[in-house]
Amino acid sequence: MVRDMQHSGEILMDTAKATLGRREKRKLEIRGRIEDAAYKLFRRQGIEDTSIEQICVEADVARRTFYGHYSNKHALLGGLGISRLYNQSEPMLSLLMENHQSTRARLDAMIEYIGSNFATFTEFDRQLILIAPSIFAEDTEQQREIGNSASASFTRLITAGLEFGDVRDDFSPEILAAMVVGTLNMLTTSWAMNSDYPIFDNLKEARSMFEQLICKPEARDFATRTSASQES
Repeated sequence: MVRDMQHSGEILMDTAKATLGRREKRKLEIRGRIEDAAYKLFRRQGIEDTSIEQICVEADVARRTFYGHYSNKHALLGGLGISRLYNQSEPMLSLLMENHQSTRARLDAMIEYIGSNFATFTEFDRQLILIAPSIFAEDTEQQREIGNSASASFTRLITAGLEFGDVRDDFSPEILAAMVVGTLNMLTTSWAMNSDYPIFDNLKEARSMFEQLICKPEARDFATRTSASQES
């Protein structure tokens, strides 16, 4: 009987976890719809001329559902800035590590990916980048989580390179990851604050710096020769 009770308890716990998982997925799906609708409307007609009611209609959610996720439009802007500008490193790097073997190829693909994003950014994206830090200031725990997540993602990429044998061991993966994250954040902020900032030239220079500090010389030379032979 005790065994039957334990078995029943395990079933209930598994059911509860599954229900919680479905609820969380549903919550994230609705949040994504709200952010996608807001991003589309903000870019098309501006922040001030976009109402919460319009966002709800575009996202096909009730107003009370909106307020279940965001307290006001300013909070939504912060959420947009965080999700679109700071939460992309983990999925991006996972994809790069899956599609490219060498660390140099992964760094090259990363810079290409970031550059392609900047090529599509508008004035509204500049505003998002500048708004996000004010949201961080109100939620230090979220700031810490996002910072740790970005650093952990790049640390994983560099550690994988050490195991593969094409990354230098002069510095720890954690320090190299901090250098990459700090540089990319600086470039992004500089672009947001100055419409004339040469972001593409500086991304190219950053790529060269990353390769010099992270990749072993023989790995860089081999990758360069391979690229040259493919082009010819």
